[in-house]
Amino acid sequence: MALQGKLSFPQRYITTHDSTGKSVLDTSIPSAAPYHVVDDVMDFAQCYVTQGFPTKLSGDADLKTYQEFLANPPGLSVSNGTVLRYVDLAPGGSCVMHRTVSLDFGIVVEGEVELSLDSGETKVMRRGDVCIQRATMHAWSNTSDTDWARLVFVLQPCGKLEVDGGEVKENLGGMEGVRPSS
Repeated sequence: MALQGKLSFPQRYITTHDSTGKSVLDTSIPSAAPYHVVDDVMDFAQCYVTQGFPTKLSGDADLKTYQEFLANPPGLSVSNGTVLRYVDLAPGGSCVMHRTVSLDFGIVVEGEVELSLDSGETKVMRRGDVCIQRATMHAWSNTSDTDWARLVFVLQPCGKLEVDGGEVKENLGGMEGVRPSS
C-alpha cells in the first residue's frame, strides 16, 4: 500500500543560473519529487542526490568538530564539511539577498515563505516544500503578517563554480553578525 496521498505532496524547487549569470529556477526536472514505494508503512521521495564526500565518524571526530564550531561558529557554509541549521523568520520578516558558495537543501517546516532570486523570479513555498539552492543569489521572506516561519537547511560544500566565464563568489549581502565562510 503506497502512502502517497496520505500527506501533502511537497514540491521541490532547484535553482540554477541563466546564461547571464542570474539566478533562476531550473525547469529541466519536475518540481514534484518522485515517490518510490518501499513497503506497507513507508514510501521514499528522492528529493536530490549527490555523490562523494566522506565524513569521518570514527573516534567521534564529527562530534569534536561540532563542539569546536559551537565555541567558534562558522560562516554560512564550511568548505570541507556540512552545516545543518534552522532559520526562523518573524512575521513579515525577510533576509537580504545573499549567496552561499555551497549546495543547500532548504525545507519549509512551518509557515509559508517566498524565495526571491536576483533575476526577479519568485516562488512561494509551503510546509514540506524543498529548495535545492545551488550557489545562487537569493532571499527569503515570511509571507505571513502574524505567524513565524521556520526553514531547515543542510549546506554542503561545492567545487569551484563558474558561470558565463566568471567564478561565483560568496556574497553575504551585508548580513550583520555573519562571518565569511571558510
